[in-house]
Amino acid sequence: MYVCLCEGVTDGQIREAIYEGCCSYRDVRAALGVASQCGKCACLAKQVVRETLSDVQSSQAVMAYTASFSAA
Repeated sequence: MYVCLCEGVTDGQIREAIYEGCCSYRDVRAALGVASQCGKCACLAKQVVRETLSDVQSSQAVMAYTASFSAA
């Protein structure tokens, strides 16, 4: 789904930017130009960033937990 019509940025592109290393809304905005024109997309873009960062952090926590498990 398109999040920013002015720059033609989709939610998938925002997620991909986070998977590639963006760690904040500010990073995503710098990388993709989201909310740099009219700004109407800022709330939705921030929501996608928050949800994606939360998902990434959750999966990292699960991976850290399973990685520390060892069978005796």
